[in-house]
Amino acid sequence: MQLTPLSKRRLANFRANKRGYWSLWIFIGLFVASLFAELIANDKPILINYAGELYVPVFIDYPETVFGGFLETTAEYADPEVREMIEEKGWIIWPLIHFSYDTVNYELAQPAPAPPSDLNWLGTDDQGRDVAARLIYGFRISVLFGLTLTFFSSVIGIASGAVQGFFGGLTDLFFQRFIEIWSGLPTLYLLIILASVVEPNFWWLLGLMLLFSWMTLVGVVRAEFLRARNFDYVRAARALGVDDWTIMFKHILPNAIVATVTFLPFILNGSITTLTALDFLGFGLPAGSPSLGELLNQGKANLQAPWLGLTAFFVLAIMLSLLIFVGEAVRDAFDPRKTFK
Repeated sequence: MQLTPLSKRRLANFRANKRGYWSLWIFIGLFVASLFAELIANDKPILINYAGELYVPVFIDYPETVFGGFLETTAEYADPEVREMIEEKGWIIWPLIHFSYDTVNYELAQPAPAPPSDLNWLGTDDQGRDVAARLIYGFRISVLFGLTLTFFSSVIGIASGAVQGFFGGLTDLFFQRFIEIWSGLPTLYLLIILASVVEPNFWWLLGLMLLFSWMTLVGVVRAEFLRARNFDYVRAARALGVDDWTIMFKHILPNAIVATVTFLPFILNGSITTLTALDFLGFGLPAGSPSLGELLNQGKANLQAPWLGLTAFFVLAIMLSLLIFVGEAVRDAFDPRKTFK
């Protein structure tokens, strides 16, 4: 696929912003690494060779009897006896971190929360779970939640703004009044009320937040459609008999997308912050889920364990800063003053 001259100039402007360009690659690297969290932090081996046979416990549960034990339950690979049985007739490849997000370390030298050590690089939380493992899984959930919410809210917001701006009149008037009323609803209160009725989960939170987050892009898209609907090329398309929906989404929308793309990194930033805030307040993901907000809450509740609060703070600060830098670079790339020099 060959890029147009305009796209090439935008790409050059994006790369010219070194801070945003490298922030994008760093963020992508961290996110891709988190997608393989099970291979980085897990209490199950990645690969086992036992008696000439290969096993992948990280994906498949095997009973202890497979490795010469007598229990029909899933093998506990952290048990020294199970390890000895396997290593007598083969070998084990472990993940970098020998704990999953919900694994409790029962061999701590002091009561939880335990400080960083050779075994727990970032220490443990107040339940003895490895902070580094929960950090990796929590980072993945936060970014996936933010990306999913950003995508669906952008689709709904762009479609709503397009309908308002293109048709105008009573359609625009009623939509605007509805948005004014809808945006005035107390989101946090609704979350608190619903959390007491239904146990929140990833999709429940996503749906609830989507009810309110779609309004972010409506104003921008509406303004672009109001401006462009009377342009000569739109009038010419109407004169040729092109239907309204084709004009909206084939001719006007590509021009409106330019204004909306610059907002996407900041919407993603806000989505991640929202999930973190809800988890911090206790109205987010179910108890026990890996979460940056829950780690922040543990840091607040355990001031004698500064590694909890500091770890969550630095991870959030770095992640959100990277997204802000990417947003600035995207804004520069689509800035007409720089694009059309």
